[in-house]
Amino acid sequence: MADTPSEEFDTVMAVVLRGVFLGIKHAAPIMCRQQSGSIISTASVAGICVGFGPHIYSAAKAAVIQLTKSTARELGESNVRVNCICPGGIATPIFGKAFGLATQVADQTVEPVKMILETMQPIPRAGIPADIAQAALWLASDESSFVNGHELVVDGGITLGRKWSESLAGRPNWMAALGISDNK
Repeated sequence: MADTPSEEFDTVMAVVLRGVFLGIKHAAPIMCRQQSGSIISTASVAGICVGFGPHIYSAAKAAVIQLTKSTARELGESNVRVNCICPGGIATPIFGKAFGLATQVADQTVEPVKMILETMQPIPRAGIPADIAQAALWLASDESSFVNGHELVVDGGITLGRKWSESLAGRPNWMAALGISDNK
């Protein structure tokens, strides 16, 4: 944190939070006049759990979630729903770009990223952009007409903690440390 330039804070907030603010600000009057609408923003699991992104990115995504909830209260009275999607690890070039790779090189990293992500959450496959698109389609549809102010987590269960099998694998170590024998 101490080495993070203040300009980086301003840039991340301008892109991540201000972009959402402006989208809601400009869509709201139109949707309120027509007495219907669905505004969907993109937050992140980094906005609800620590350890999924850099400090400022995580703070900006948490702010997107709060902005979503706050405006959902106001706009809901005009039948305008405001929700956000919180993706977990989705296999895209963003990971390569985050490590400084050029766009063309980062585009080639999707398959290796899939192999890493499929081991990280209870659902043993990587998230893909279509998973987020399906969530957005549902939030935009009349099928979600009573959903407002919600952060829809689409993460394969990564925010649930360690995989169950990993927890079970550690059980013998706990039992040994506590002097408990496993007499089945």
